[in-house]
Amino acid sequence: MRASLLSGISLAVLMAATAHAQSPAPVFNRVSSFLVIDNLPPGADASKPTSAEIIKATADGNTLVYTDSPGERLGLVDITDPAAPRAGGVVALGGEPTSTVVVGGRAFVGVVTSKSKAEPSGFLATVDLAGRKIEMSCDLGGQPDSLAVSPDGSFLAIAIENERDEEINDGALPQLPGGNLTVLPLKDGVADCAAKKVVDLTGLAAIAPEDPEPEFVDINARNQAVVTLQENNHIVLVDLPTGKVTAHFPTGTVTLENVDTKKDGVIDLTGTLKDVPREPDAVHWIDDNRFVTADEGDWKGGTRGFTVYDTTGKVLFESGPAPEYLAVRAGHYPEKRNKKGIEMEGAEVATFGDERLIFVGAERASLVFVYRDRGPDAAPEFLQMLPGGIGPEGLLAIPSRQLFVTASETDRREDGGIGSVVTLFQRAPGVAAYPTITAQDGPDGKPIWWGALSGLAADASKPGTLYAVTDSFYAQARILTVDAAQKPATITAATLVTRGGQPAKGLDLEGIAVRPAGGFWVVSEGNPEKKENPTQNLLLRLSGTGAIEEEIALPEALAAQATRFGFEGVTVVGSGAGETVWIAVQRPWKDDPKDQARLLAYTPATKSWGYVRYPLDPAARGWVGLSEVSAVNGGLLLIERDNQIGPDAKVKKLTYVSLAGVTPAPLDAKDAPVLRKQLAVDLIEALKTPKGYVLEKVEGFTLDGAGNGYIVTDNDGVDGSSGETQFIGIGKVDVKM
Repeated sequence: MRASLLSGISLAVLMAATAHAQSPAPVFNRVSSFLVIDNLPPGADASKPTSAEIIKATADGNTLVYTDSPGERLGLVDITDPAAPRAGGVVALGGEPTSTVVVGGRAFVGVVTSKSKAEPSGFLATVDLAGRKIEMSCDLGGQPDSLAVSPDGSFLAIAIENERDEEINDGALPQLPGGNLTVLPLKDGVADCAAKKVVDLTGLAAIAPEDPEPEFVDINARNQAVVTLQENNHIVLVDLPTGKVTAHFPTGTVTLENVDTKKDGVIDLTGTLKDVPREPDAVHWIDDNRFVTADEGDWKGGTRGFTVYDTTGKVLFESGPAPEYLAVRAGHYPEKRNKKGIEMEGAEVATFGDERLIFVGAERASLVFVYRDRGPDAAPEFLQMLPGGIGPEGLLAIPSRQLFVTASETDRREDGGIGSVVTLFQRAPGVAAYPTITAQDGPDGKPIWWGALSGLAADASKPGTLYAVTDSFYAQARILTVDAAQKPATITAATLVTRGGQPAKGLDLEGIAVRPAGGFWVVSEGNPEKKENPTQNLLLRLSGTGAIEEEIALPEALAAQATRFGFEGVTVVGSGAGETVWIAVQRPWKDDPKDQARLLAYTPATKSWGYVRYPLDPAARGWVGLSEVSAVNGGLLLIERDNQIGPDAKVKKLTYVSLAGVTPAPLDAKDAPVLRKQLAVDLIEALKTPKGYVLEKVEGFTLDGAGNGYIVTDNDGVDGSSGETQFIGIGKVDVKM
């Protein structure tokens, strides 16, 4: 009987192990995005900025509560169905909210009412969530920045920062009055303002000890608060029942090696930053003995990563530049804002099932990195990265519903971008949907850097092998080899475009085509309207190694009609003496009808030009133009798109035009054939599939050697955008002549 029982246990263990091995691991995938603009109160000015900065949830996980600082309000979102979040209304606060926590049916909100940085003031608002109104408020005597509630619901801790004015003396400390930690007892979910304790944090840090400027606070199950003094590069532990400081320590410095240190349009992972103060921002307990900090920096530091400590101040783990390398690999490195690199700012810890997960948010990379905690004696294990909107500030885990939420504080609508966004991810067995394209290591052992993808072409002899170009966001023009057969698609090589053996300067590559005779055709979009150093549209013939073999400019008469919306795509029809290079011009030029763009035809054998016209759809808002051209089935496939984003995006499509019987007109001809277009694929649905907002710049398309179609979006090099790139396979594209 005993032997039989043991055999049964062994079989059960084997079956469980086999089932586990066959079952996909749980991952987070985006299920929806909610635009804060959709939660404006009646009569609100929709043109003004909105923000979702710090975000929390009710105990049942069905309602999100976020702070909207520019709107001076608290916002609510109904996520009963996380795939379809709904506006839940707002509460006017009469000041700028900086943080919030939820206890029972109430939200506690830190509200700033300061006249100036030198005269900080603020109050704690108690908000009845059901009634959407402020129940009570109590003066805090300074500017609140972060709130935390104890796990047992008995204490509320408020970091009173009294932040410095960066316009005074270059933001140098000290700038009084100094901040503190304010502690209020909670009873039955009600704050006892009369019993508040003010914990003095001065005299602790070596840096400006009279001006501690506490930044972030979190509380463990022992009712012990951990507080970051960011500019002071210091951490303080406070026993909340007594209000006593129990420990404090400096967070030290880190020397970063092999990181990008220059804003020069090149992601050069060879630089060194010595002895950089960590200057932690967000902090979160991992357990009662360990906590994690996001080392953003705000004055003199910022180490681009995160650190795990124990309560003695011992560093148990330091990420170094590893998260930055992940961002580079995913095309999310913010080269134009790289003083702080990816700028870690947010942190969250939660237990999902039997796994404790650590989430760290990179504001400038607009990414959240997910790690599995493996205990105090092992490094956290990287699991995946999530696209968190532009500048993910608030991070929230809701384990009871297998959800993770980001709040993006940045509103780019004034510049034609997206507004503040709340993004929801759900955890389930499966495959991570993001990133959709990533890079392997190059010959130097570091990630191949990329971003701002603007054109695609295919190797006709190798199904799944594609080529992409990067635009003028970067100082170096490069051709990237993409293996589209992998999931995610993988950049396997980078070829530098050279002129005379040196990196070619002044190029804005927007399209690429593979030449039948070998090498490439690429087009560089000009901007003749620039006041300084105007550039011209160019067709370039490249060798297979990226060397410019020929530069072909437009005839002067046509170049004089060009605007800044120039060459956007290139493709090849025929070979040898019959080779014709077709170029898509994005928008009408000076002498074009307002509703027509040109397609230029260049014949290399005779060095002659011709043109036809393409009828553009009318624009509901902004403009409509062309972004790509690809030869197929006796005609051309083109990307026609508007310059709108999110719900305003209406035109993102592939159209087909037949070239049968079409003879391009000479450039000096006033009349030219107007092509007849037909819809091939409406790309709006494909761009909605990732469950974010519809991205504006779908700029690349090609058919590979097996006839499979691929599109890619341009992330603008993470400059004013979320950095998100969507590389999407759209299958076979059926066109008929």
